[in-house]
Amino acid sequence: MAQRLAMEYVNATMQMTEFQLEQLLHTEGTRHISHRVKVLGAGEQELVLEEAGGEEVHLTFERKGGVYIGSLSCRVENPHLMNAVRKLFFTYKGTGTVNRIYKDITMMYYYEGGSVRRISEVRPEGTKLIYQHKYSLAEMHSIYKRQTVESEIRLIRQEINRLLDIRNRVRQEAVVCEVDEQLAAAAFRLFQLEA
Repeated sequence: MAQRLAMEYVNATMQMTEFQLEQLLHTEGTRHISHRVKVLGAGEQELVLEEAGGEEVHLTFERKGGVYIGSLSCRVENPHLMNAVRKLFFTYKGTGTVNRIYKDITMMYYYEGGSVRRISEVRPEGTKLIYQHKYSLAEMHSIYKRQTVESEIRLIRQEINRLLDIRNRVRQEAVVCEVDEQLAAAAFRLFQLEA
């Protein structure tokens, strides 16, 4: 099996409550990983995970409403630090791209709310899609219940009928041109929604 050289987190975010953040900040370090907290301007906090050899990962937390959003963009090469960051990412249901870097290949994982949504294999020759999330029965049911697109289609059709009635009644060239422009815009939007 190929040995992983590094992991790269690209625009990754994690979400946690104030209690969860306090719990995280007050956990003990391990034999290989220590951490410290920096307080930044505007009340933001930065968690710095440091491996015994000196490699560091900086995770910035910003308060938004009642939750803290942690943002992370970094490359991690130390196996102990990789494991610590990976556990944080999964525990707090991370969202973002995680690249697992091997000698001749990079595996790109896209996570949403802690779940893998897409996996791609990246080689010098190109990219190949390995896995893409299919909707679960519950997700399909909620999508089916959403009627926003159908409602908008119904309203646009009513608007088109109203505009056609106006166009058939009016004989003034300026009004007909204006109605034709509105009809073209409505027809284009209807085409987009039905596609």
